[in-house]
Amino acid sequence: MWIPAAGWSFFADGPNAPFFAKPLEHADDLLVPSVCVYEVFKSIIRQRGEDAALQVVASMRQGKVIDLDTSISLFAAKISLHHRLPLADSIILATARTYNAIVWTQDADFKGIEGIHYVEKKK
Repeated sequence: MWIPAAGWSFFADGPNAPFFAKPLEHADDLLVPSVCVYEVFKSIIRQRGEDAALQVVASMRQGKVIDLDTSISLFAAKISLHHRLPLADSIILATARTYNAIVWTQDADFKGIEGIHYVEKKK
């Protein structure tokens, strides 16, 4: 199982798009924390407009969207304190650990954390 946190830059054809191609090719193994839907929609709508943002969300929904529930929320709070992660990042990591998934990301906040497949952002 994969969680491509920040991987939706793939759809913006960013410099690290090839990094995210592998997990995004296999929708059956793709988990999407609902907070990622929020973050991606907000980012894409700002950059490219609502139609483009809705298309990306439709692609995200090909994977399994995981809603934020109480148990993931409590786990995320503990993770946030332990790793000093912001809210969304802790939810993503809690979701990954709950579902035994690997997070693919370019977010430096995740660097060095177990269960993370990190690559530095290319400029």
